[in-house]
Amino acid sequence: MRSIWKGSLSFGLVNVPVKVYSATEDHDVKFHQVHNEDGGRIRYQRKCEVCGKVVSYDDIVKAFDSDDGERVILTDEDFEQMPAQASHEIEVLQFVPNDQIDPILFDRSYYLEPDSRSPKAYALLRRTLQETDRTAVVHFALRQKTRLAALRVRGDVLLVQTMLWPDEVREVEFPSLEDAPEISDKELKMSASLVDSMAEDFHPEEFTDEYTVQLKELIEAKLSGGEAFQIEEKEEEATGEDADVVDLVAALRRSVDARKKGTPAKDAEGEGGTTSRKKPAKAPAKSRKAKEKAS
Repeated sequence: MRSIWKGSLSFGLVNVPVKVYSATEDHDVKFHQVHNEDGGRIRYQRKCEVCGKVVSYDDIVKAFDSDDGERVILTDEDFEQMPAQASHEIEVLQFVPNDQIDPILFDRSYYLEPDSRSPKAYALLRRTLQETDRTAVVHFALRQKTRLAALRVRGDVLLVQTMLWPDEVREVEFPSLEDAPEISDKELKMSASLVDSMAEDFHPEEFTDEYTVQLKELIEAKLSGGEAFQIEEKEEEATGEDADVVDLVAALRRSVDARKKGTPAKDAEGEGGTTSRKKPAKAPAKSRKAKEKAS
């Protein structure tokens, strides 16, 4: 694994250098969008609405639009100057009982690896959390955003789980639940009996993503069953000045090829000196004098 963030974990006067790693990964099958008639790849261009040019990622920055229609641009330098972004510290704010954090708040999970020759402070914090049945509520910045997170123990490793802010969890009011139906003792007893009959310890390794497994089997069957085909991807069409340059280079290349083959450049390029997709008609035989004049 490759670390995505490096800094320190601090609680009180204790400072623990750590590296941060993504704890999860996505195993979903990735698809492309293609044209159903010929299988050609469908691509989306990052086109500017003002000048109409296709913009590279290097020339893209973030912007915010106000309610009254005004826009401000924020650059990478702006984000780097923010105090929270400049800090590479996971700060422990408080220690809370493990069962007091609602699981709905959990977002992404990250492993912490000790980044020092002596991992004693790391091991001390891990052992303390285990012995006290506590979770540390921490605060840090990751990917240009300030995060609230829970620091807990998983096996022998400290794990940070980023959390949603309280105002990011929706409050719900379902009219259908306002008038709660009456539940009889007999119904409750039968339901509890059913739960007891299905009660087991949770072992996540016993469960499999059957959809992904079957999808991969389907794809493999198509690949080995003769349904696969090779397709030559064409380069994306250029626009604006880039298109003019491409057309000019293509025209010059055709002219050079025509000279080598003894074919007049006009026939190779089409009328007006522009590139033509039509197959040029075969030039009639010329006398030696006419060929010299053409040359």
